[in-house]
Amino acid sequence: MSKRTLSPSYAIIMRVRIPNHPGILGKVATAIGDAGGGIGAVNIVTREKDSMVREITVDTSGLDHARAIVDAVGAVDGVSVLDWLDITFEIHRGGKISQVNKMPLATRDDLSRAYTPGVARVCMAIAADRSLAYDYTIKNNMVAVVSDGTAVLGLGDIGPEAAMPVMEGKAMLFREFGKVEAFPICVATKDTEEIIKVCKYLEPTFGGINLEDISAPRCFEIEERLKKELDIPVFHDDQHGTAVVVLAALYNALRIVKKKLENLKVVVLGVGAAGVACSKFLMKAGVANIIGCDREGIIYKGRKEHMNFMKEWYAENTNPEGVRGSLKNALKDADLFLGVSGPNLFKPEWVDLMARDSIVFAMSNPDPEVRPEDIRGKARIIATGRSDYPNQINNVLCFPGLFRGTLDVRARDINEEMKLAAARAIAAVVSESDLSEDFIIPSVFDTRVGESVAREVARAARETGVARRPGLPS
Repeated sequence: MSKRTLSPSYAIIMRVRIPNHPGILGKVATAIGDAGGGIGAVNIVTREKDSMVREITVDTSGLDHARAIVDAVGAVDGVSVLDWLDITFEIHRGGKISQVNKMPLATRDDLSRAYTPGVARVCMAIAADRSLAYDYTIKNNMVAVVSDGTAVLGLGDIGPEAAMPVMEGKAMLFREFGKVEAFPICVATKDTEEIIKVCKYLEPTFGGINLEDISAPRCFEIEERLKKELDIPVFHDDQHGTAVVVLAALYNALRIVKKKLENLKVVVLGVGAAGVACSKFLMKAGVANIIGCDREGIIYKGRKEHMNFMKEWYAENTNPEGVRGSLKNALKDADLFLGVSGPNLFKPEWVDLMARDSIVFAMSNPDPEVRPEDIRGKARIIATGRSDYPNQINNVLCFPGLFRGTLDVRARDINEEMKLAAARAIAAVVSESDLSEDFIIPSVFDTRVGESVAREVARAARETGVARRPGLPS
């Protein structure tokens, strides 16, 4: 049997009735192993006279594999599978987030303060001074996660309803890693003007807007317009969160290969929201030579095929030597390959075309542009967007702490200096003693990341004049 890639995202729980005979549980375990499953927890549910009901957790590689495992267990003599469930689907049942009251409503006094008549006094105070909404409502710590479901997690245009599980997950990440409350707003329109209107109508309630999974090139105009027209910060995470974490990883990769930003040749595959934002941000940080590629090949000044207004900007501002041709042509002597495109678009042998001590960030998810095991020993440093390989470049390292710092000082905007501060803060969490080819970026579970990002972002907001209050002590 070919080797399967098991994943907890496809884990199942089987409820199995097993006869009380010696060796039967071992036969069940063998059946699972022979079918290619990975056994996790085994728990007793009930004990009966002649049998025992157990729950067995198994990692699988997909639904077809899960069904095959269930069939294999059911084929063991005397064993019956009572039921089984997909754990990932089960944790989504009824949604993953809920609203929780911060104070009890146990007495009439509680009610009179939280609602009528006491609430009227607070309403009138805010009516007289609308800035008090930050002090006396959820606005001070609440972000709207807004999506139209047109560019979801590499799944594409799946619609607002199907996007909701992702946006709920995003809200969980805000809360867990930044102590920021967030709520998903999935809208039933793809019209740029309508999405802008929705966000403007939400401004009184939320302290910030996080745009999510809106397809290019509309996402560029939506964010640009909202940043100009709203008095609260607007952040398109697919663009800027990706760019911040890429730069953080690159800062630390360069510490290992002993190269400078201004001397790099960078090749970007994928000139959508993330690719354009990463390119702009790398240029802001000091990179001068960037070549972008899409499915038609290299983008260059004067190209006519498959262009849009953002690719026109890209052609005017990158590829200083006017290189033309395919991705393979672009990779000659490149120091960094940055993939934000799709799976298996980078051939492993192309690493040999790159410069000495090459860096490969293959970030397409769930399947990267090139599998790390296929270029290990060829590229000096490899990173992906996946958690099952070293060096996971994950936006969760950025946006919770960035919004935490932004909200702490009630910033009007999230500017380039704040994003650069976030990138430096993420990179600095990796100490000199911990830094290695397989550890250039901190774990998403490192609590120092969110705290450091929040502190440095707040500092940058104050220094650039977009903070409305001093914020937390530095």
